[in-house]
Amino acid sequence: MTGPVASRHHEIADDLRNQIATSRIKPGERLPSEAVLASGYRVSTVTLRRALAVLQGEGLVEKIHGKGNFVRRPLRKIMYVGGWGMLDPWTAAEAALHITVRCATVRAHGHLAELLKVPAGSPLAEFFCVSHEGDAPHGLARIYIPRDLAPDGVLGDEPLCREAVTRFAVLSLPPAIVRETACARPPTPDEASTLRTNSTAPVLAITRVATDSTGRVVEAAFLVFPGDRVDAVFTTHAMTDERQTRA
Repeated sequence: MTGPVASRHHEIADDLRNQIATSRIKPGERLPSEAVLASGYRVSTVTLRRALAVLQGEGLVEKIHGKGNFVRRPLRKIMYVGGWGMLDPWTAAEAALHITVRCATVRAHGHLAELLKVPAGSPLAEFFCVSHEGDAPHGLARIYIPRDLAPDGVLGDEPLCREAVTRFAVLSLPPAIVRETACARPPTPDEASTLRTNSTAPVLAITRVATDSTGRVVEAAFLVFPGDRVDAVFTTHAMTDERQTRA
């Protein structure tokens, strides 16, 4: 009994995948309710959900809480440029890509206080940014600056600061060092919800720390991109041997 039941959800996934590939179900279209699909395929809702989970894992279908299952529109990848830490100018300037920004003053605590090397409870300027193409999210950023270093108007609508935010760029004065640590990992529940991605699909997570010439940390940022929606480019500059330079 377990064999036929176990394979049935793959048969359903294959059928729905074929309907999507042949445009019988179009990008952006909402699938019939799970109850209607389960009835049509003569299976339980548990089996039907397993079939949908296969398609969600493949990135063909996304489930939006409270609305249902939708065929995902083909998404163009964005590019993250390491070093200065920003979306590349061409990506950021495209009209199709827009970024929402929420600003606030928060208190440093735990890992964040350690990363910024400030006492617990120190005031920070926080920026929570989410990039979208249409209604599809592409990435999110949480950017923190010690409040006394935040440029004038950084929590308001000052154009230059908002332009930097919309590119996920370093907001403080030009730093001496920008250190970025990148890893692939599963998203947290909040990240999966915000990015509308499968909780088992890996994300590219980048922790960026900017330091000035005195060694003071002037900014820390946590960037998260779904692995199938971003390319990251890091450029390495050759170190010049001072002895050769002097010779």
